[in-house]
Amino acid sequence: MICAMRNVWNNMLAQPHGKPRGSGSPMAMYDAALVKQEEIAEGTRAFYFEKPAGFAFKAGQFIELTLPGISEPDAGGNTRPFTLASAPEEELLMVATRMRQSAFKRALGALPLGSKAKIEGPFGSFTLHNDAKKPAVFLMGGIGITPARSIAVHAARAKLPHRIFLFYSNRRPEDAAFLEEFFLLEKENPNFRFIPTMTDKEYGAHAGEGERGYITAEMVKKYLSDIHAPIFYSAGPQAMVAAMREMLNRAGVDDDFIRAEEFSGY
Repeated sequence: MICAMRNVWNNMLAQPHGKPRGSGSPMAMYDAALVKQEEIAEGTRAFYFEKPAGFAFKAGQFIELTLPGISEPDAGGNTRPFTLASAPEEELLMVATRMRQSAFKRALGALPLGSKAKIEGPFGSFTLHNDAKKPAVFLMGGIGITPARSIAVHAARAKLPHRIFLFYSNRRPEDAAFLEEFFLLEKENPNFRFIPTMTDKEYGAHAGEGERGYITAEMVKKYLSDIHAPIFYSAGPQAMVAAMREMLNRAGVDDDFIRAEEFSGY
């Protein structure tokens, strides 16, 4: 995921996207070669980089990715923040983004295999909470799914005891990255429940599974015995994240139990 702005709720307090406030010495920079790229949804591509020796991260964190010289950089230059959609246990580092006609996106899409980019990080605290007695409920939209994919895969691989519910909103199944993978993860991990929902009435629920329409309190309560028990996580377009927070607040969920990241400009 790439974005011009991303608000990170660090310890449930708002923080801007980028290096943490008050950080000391700069994070280490690593060289990472592009191994492959592929389309994972309509207009969305995943890019896989080698994992540099010594690089470690927590599921849900992000990096700063710097491409080799862009001849005509856009206003953002040649560096962008990306969530690591891969899990720590996976061999490659994977980022995913909606493709559009910015200089950075064009350069990323045209990057030859084997080319080395620079990564810095990891950053951020949009990571799974420690108390396994509290369920984790993810309310995600569009390409905001990337940290949830990292966390869901990590939870399955590490056999974490957390109950995880993933609500994933898209207009159509074709727009939804990792859709089939989440159905497979649900079979692999008995603690993981996947609830996709499509907002385009023409398409409705995916293959008869999931829900229709936007994520609502009623939809969430259908799957949770107590809406006040979990820690909630939301990521996606700024308007969606704001709507999720308002919906949860109206349902009586305090901000102390909501962690959110807003993605815009991707």
